Amino acid sequence: MTRPTPLPEAGVCVIVAAYNAQATIGRAVRSALRQQGVSEIYVIDDASDDETIATAAACDDGGGRLVILRQPSNQGPAAARNLALSLTTADWVCVLDADDYFLPGRIARLLADAGEADLVADELIRTRETSPATITHLSTPAGDPRRIDFEAFVSGNVSREGRPRQELGFIKPLTRTAFLRRHGLVYDERLRLGEDYEFYARALARGARMVLSPPRGYVAMERAGSLSGRHSEEDLRRLRDCDQGLAALRPLSAGERQALRRHAASVDSRLQWRLMINAVKARDVVAALRTFTSWKVGSYLVARLAEQAWLRSVGRLGAKSGTARPTSPRPAAPRLNQTIAK
Repeated sequence: MTRPTPLPEAGVCVIVAAYNAQATIGRAVRSALRQQGVSEIYVIDDASDDETIATAAACDDGGGRLVILRQPSNQGPAAARNLALSLTTADWVCVLDADDYFLPGRIARLLADAGEADLVADELIRTRETSPATITHLSTPAGDPRRIDFEAFVSGNVSREGRPRQELGFIKPLTRTAFLRRHGLVYDERLRLGEDYEFYARALARGARMVLSPPRGYVAMERAGSLSGRHSEEDLRRLRDCDQGLAALRPLSAGERQALRRHAASVDSRLQWRLMINAVKARDVVAALRTFTSWKVGSYLVARLAEQAWLRSVGRLGAKSGTARPTSPRPAAPRLNQTIAK
């Protein structure tokens, strides 16, 4: 393997963890290669069985910045990113999801925002995979960065009912490599969901200074088959339980403890809903009752059950009248088995 030659200015390493990303990896890599200040690009293929590696390699501009490595087995994005972190010589590191891409000038704009910050992030520009238009330029670059502390970051990752997903855990900051190495920070490879949240929260708990700017040019694609949209009950359980580890890192303020409790309850609500679906399918009343782990979780479950009952009743009326069934106002979620109506 040939290491990239760092640029003389403050170099940035872009890390792209990819799994079966043949359709989008080329766009991601090309957008990184076009950025001023990027000295290294590591594409870590997580044992794909498509043409991800060949597609990424075809984007190489011959400048010696692009390195493509293949994991011997599928180990998840945390392990892929840790491999790149162990190899980089750049001053900054930045994650780019294989589905997403940078607009021209994003890295330079973030470096200009950095100041004394250890992590400098920007709000995402979201677009759907099915959107007919491709975003090619930044329409609202103005605005100053604001400070994000541990409490604000954790609170910003709590899902809120009826609102689009805007959790801060999705941000992709530039992070000072020196800070990570000084504190021995790497991704928790046990996590396949929320590994970014845990990583950035741990950095903040260790004293990192984070700033968040208005959009600087990270375009996040919302895709039905993206890795963040597929997770198991065990993935949710590990994400919920990671808050206990964060709470043990240092003495916390009352607000910080409350933020962690709210985040854990939010994740637990999603977990218990999945477990309730399984219990209903199995007609296991005891297991269904066991999912009411707290008042907050119980309130969430009751609301979801009421929603399901409403959708079913309206669906029956629609079937009788010949009209289409209305769609739920929330994003698509697992539906309860027909046995709930029996």
